[in-house]
Amino acid sequence: MKAIIAAAILGVVLMLSGLFVQDKKNVVGLGLFCMAALFGVTIWELAITPHGTFQPMYNNMVVISRDGLWFNMLMTGCTFLYLLLMGKDFTRVGMHVAEYFALITFILCGGFILTAYNSLLLLFLGIEILSIPQYILAGSDKRNLKSNEASLKYFLMGAFFTGILLMGIALLYGASGTFYIDQLEFIHASSTSALGIAGVLILMIAMSFKVSAAPFHFWTPDVYDGSPTAFTPFMATIVKALAFYAFIRIFQNSFGSMSNQWLMVLAIITAATLIIGNITAVFQQSVKRMLAYSSIAQAGFMLFAVMSNNDMGLKSIFIYALAYTIATVGMFAVLIKLKDYTYDGFNGLSKKQPLLAFSATIFLLSLAGIPLTGGFMAKYFVLQAAVLQGQLLWLVIIALILAVVGVYYYFKVIIAMYFKTGQAELEYEVTATDKVLLMSAAVLILILGIVPQLFLNLV
Repeated sequence: MKAIIAAAILGVVLMLSGLFVQDKKNVVGLGLFCMAALFGVTIWELAITPHGTFQPMYNNMVVISRDGLWFNMLMTGCTFLYLLLMGKDFTRVGMHVAEYFALITFILCGGFILTAYNSLLLLFLGIEILSIPQYILAGSDKRNLKSNEASLKYFLMGAFFTGILLMGIALLYGASGTFYIDQLEFIHASSTSALGIAGVLILMIAMSFKVSAAPFHFWTPDVYDGSPTAFTPFMATIVKALAFYAFIRIFQNSFGSMSNQWLMVLAIITAATLIIGNITAVFQQSVKRMLAYSSIAQAGFMLFAVMSNNDMGLKSIFIYALAYTIATVGMFAVLIKLKDYTYDGFNGLSKKQPLLAFSATIFLLSLAGIPLTGGFMAKYFVLQAAVLQGQLLWLVIIALILAVVGVYYYFKVIIAMYFKTGQAELEYEVTATDKVLLMSAAVLILILGIVPQLFLNLV
């Protein structure tokens, strides 16, 4: 709860600072300081919370657990790394730099609610606090028609699926007579009501939209491609990871005992997500748009954590969220330095900026799931959780085949950097700080891949 309050207060501070701090560099410094402070609050809250405790608050609408606090800390740390890598690029988007930092902090506030909610009302509130600032960030580049289109499309689709989410919540309330997810009585009955099943399936559809799972993914490529590149990695990684945690929280804690009613539906959604995300990414000419489609494919793998309905599934989402976030943010930090976002824009990058090319290679290898990277261990754990579930072996085989397809389009970038002739043109200077941060992110990816137990034992 301390993290939720701190995020709200710091968001207001950043928002008001735009009235008094005119220098954009000073605003970036203040934004980094506030995010470091929020990171410290999440560490402090985790440190003072005893193991195995669940603290109900506000009439049991919020339940603080160490799992949720760990996830808060990891996502805040990833956000801090993201701001270190790309915070200065906010100054090139528009004039309202302080507001951009404030919106990102408010998004984290909504995400923290999603890691602690125990009421369907707070699930709705957290989703909306998470989503509404994204609509603004997507359209923050007023001079770019693609950015305006991305914002409008995201807002209209988001509003529509918000209605679907509310319908699912209403049906669940009608079936159980309560909003508390730990008291949904219909799931414990010998015969689950049709109203309850309908509520679960409609809620599944709404959450699938939020995590860009097929066939509710149609907004994702245009929104991620049209949004300013400085904001796309945050929307595609940290926001998605927080939504997945909320997805797992309700489907494992509340609907786990009736998994026979929804498991096959979610399995079909997962298969469609893997197929559409990977196959469509192959045909993209823009690396930014390819990464948007690959984020759909990555969502397909994370859905295994939801379906597994076991402790391994919850554990796997931690390492997957961390590895996927670091690799994607790092890759976008490289991409934003280039003038040309197509594959040809990477031609010869290894000769002009060898360190930039090397770090990009590590990030791409991780996204592809190559051994000795965090991405490989992340995929291993989510698929292991699915195998332990016992009914998803056919889907695991499909995922492994499509993972090979993913290797193809990720390696196209690596081939362009190392084996094609050309002079990759840089849009912005690569500073020594950029190089240190990118190499640090690459090292983290390798540590996650080589000694994942070092991280998992902590969690």
